Amino acid sequence: MLYIIGLGLGNERDITLRGLDAIKNCSKVYIEAYTSLLSFGITSNGVETLESLYGKAIIVADREMVEEKADDILLEARESNVAFLVVGDPFGATTHSDLVVRAKKLEVDVKVVHNASVMNAVGVCGLQLYRYGETVSIPFFTETWRPDSFYEKIQKNRALGLHTLCLLDIRVKEPTLESLCRGKKQYEPPRYMSINTAIEQLLEVEQIRGGSAYTEDTTCVGLARLGSEDQMVVTGSMKQLLMVDFGPPLHCLVIVGKTHPVEEEMLDFYTVAGNPDQTKE
Repeated sequence: MLYIIGLGLGNERDITLRGLDAIKNCSKVYIEAYTSLLSFGITSNGVETLESLYGKAIIVADREMVEEKADDILLEARESNVAFLVVGDPFGATTHSDLVVRAKKLEVDVKVVHNASVMNAVGVCGLQLYRYGETVSIPFFTETWRPDSFYEKIQKNRALGLHTLCLLDIRVKEPTLESLCRGKKQYEPPRYMSINTAIEQLLEVEQIRGGSAYTEDTTCVGLARLGSEDQMVVTGSMKQLLMVDFGPPLHCLVIVGKTHPVEEEMLDFYTVAGNPDQTKE
């Protein structure tokens, strides 16, 4: 059996009892380490914390392992119970759907244990989940690569009065371009996009496109470390949020559409004006 188990968003204790029971019934346990992170990150101390609570040795599975050696993991699951741990919910990333498809083709039984993810935890800001449009991803820009395919999606959501959840880039164990050219992989330091960087890039794209999908005065919600004890939620214009220090990752951003009075009441609790200590000097 292959168990794909959601860990939730905050820390090792956010796992469900059902998920914990499944782990204890497995001979091998992997944790996916590239689509998201728990609040303490995937460090040696973080893995030890998980191992202590779960009572199992844990193998950190980076992107290369999952994409290139997934069949090895699945073949193990044909012979014994294997757990694949995912931060948030198992289906918060398409990679995990691909893993299920591959398992089915190899006739490996799969059980999924769900948990909270950014897709529903974002509701903490008060914007109603059924009033969101298509979710978009904002990648890091480089000198030569500045993709903006998210722009049309935001524009469409805004035209319909819908909110837009923007998931911000995570770059963990990414090979450098130079090393790929040489044929010997070396990796960039881990990077996690901040809300501030995301807004800067969004405004740059709007300036180039000029389609009035949003402006620096458009209301947004910045959310950092959702599900953690020190989670942060701040509402303000793009221009105002640029001046907020959101602290460590992970961050996400919501571009607000048309609002219901109840949504507006909730957003008022999180305004920049009501959180003066959060702005940068």
